[in-house]
Amino acid sequence: MRRLLAVLVALVCFGGWSQAQTADELINRNIEAKGGLEKMKAMKTLRVEGRFDGGGGFTAIISQENMRPNLYRSTFTIQGMTQVEAYDGTAAWQIQPFGGHKDPELVGEDGMHGVLINSDFDGPLVDYKAKGNTVEYLGHDTVDGDDALRLKVTLKNGDVVYYYLDPDTYLEIRKETEYHIRGSVRAIVEDLGSYKPVNGVMFPYSVASGPRNSSDRSTITITKVVANGAMDSAEFALPASLAAKKPAGGQ
Repeated sequence: MRRLLAVLVALVCFGGWSQAQTADELINRNIEAKGGLEKMKAMKTLRVEGRFDGGGGFTAIISQENMRPNLYRSTFTIQGMTQVEAYDGTAAWQIQPFGGHKDPELVGEDGMHGVLINSDFDGPLVDYKAKGNTVEYLGHDTVDGDDALRLKVTLKNGDVVYYYLDPDTYLEIRKETEYHIRGSVRAIVEDLGSYKPVNGVMFPYSVASGPRNSSDRSTITITKVVANGAMDSAEFALPASLAAKKPAGGQ
């Protein structure tokens, strides 16, 4: 009996170790598929421009800028009005003219969930342990009838991102993000495709997204990606009008 128990314990321990190794192996293959860690880390700034199509003729021009280590700014422009969201590494701010708010405002606690993901230059998988994230390999799944390898990433703040990797290319074909906000879960699904290289790193040029368990989808078609272009950190800085309102210790 003791020998049997010892074998069972060994199998359980090996199973956990094997799963961890498998998750790390998939992450490494994903990074290599994108172009390798060296090329990814060589990117210091990134600007993405595209067209948003929400259906029914609703379109907008969008952009996102990232600058190492964790600066982020996005814009959403329609009919001459531009919505802005930005993060200077400690505090996030926004301008929401569509809601009648034309002056800069601090992003609330709920909005910070998305900001922190968008400001992660390399994404949650790269250096995940140093970031306080944990990763599990959940085995095979399907995306629109096709086989996929599923990874679960639990972020430091408790949010969860599920990555579905193509078993042939190891690139992401779907990403599900669960924002755990005040006891509730908001889940967004993104289908990724039309990958193209930029400075030797693969980027998806097509993104279809919407709430989980909903047929409603908006699409983003990327028109331009520029890596290592000139960028000023002042673009991300907290406006002077908000400096006095900045929370102690930042966000």
